[in-house]
Amino acid sequence: MNNIKEILKFNEQFVENREYEKYITSRFPEKKMVIVTCMDTRLIELLPKALNLKNGDAKIIKNAGAIVTQPFGNIMRSILIAVYELGAEEVVVIGHHGCGMTGLNPDVVIKHMLENGGVKEETIRTLTNSGMHLERWLTGFDNVQDSVERSVGIIKNHPLLPVNTPVHGLIIDPETGKLDLVVDGYEPVEQK
Repeated sequence: MNNIKEILKFNEQFVENREYEKYITSRFPEKKMVIVTCMDTRLIELLPKALNLKNGDAKIIKNAGAIVTQPFGNIMRSILIAVYELGAEEVVVIGHHGCGMTGLNPDVVIKHMLENGGVKEETIRTLTNSGMHLERWLTGFDNVQDSVERSVGIIKNHPLLPVNTPVHGLIIDPETGKLDLVVDGYEPVEQK
């Protein structure tokens, strides 16, 4: 099976039939929000439906686990660009139950790299000797609620985020779409 050939064949018809027209929107999010969520395949269609989002409503940033670990990494940079350049006024971190990052063992991931990925022991040693902490970099989390709260805290306390920006935390059930509020980003804004 050649996924790219199938995609390009479908795309040709998609464009020829002008099916894109129903998705035309601007690059600025209508609901003025940026969402950080997981790349889990169960959320591709479920998440927007569960949040009542349509194309153009929000900026959606995805990674493994909806985790923000580095205050000056790619995820935080994308959030700041969404806020300062694209009109987002609030941030929502959405984790989910049954996430593959829950209990992820970095030693197992490294073992898979060595056994199945063609990565050599020498490469792992070189990275480790260069100060790269692979175990920490590949670590998941034990509890999705704690992870969402930690990511919300990193974003909310970022020195470059506008002071009164609401930063919310939610957890979605990947089977039903039910949302649970973990952090209400409006509460701290109202207290000021």
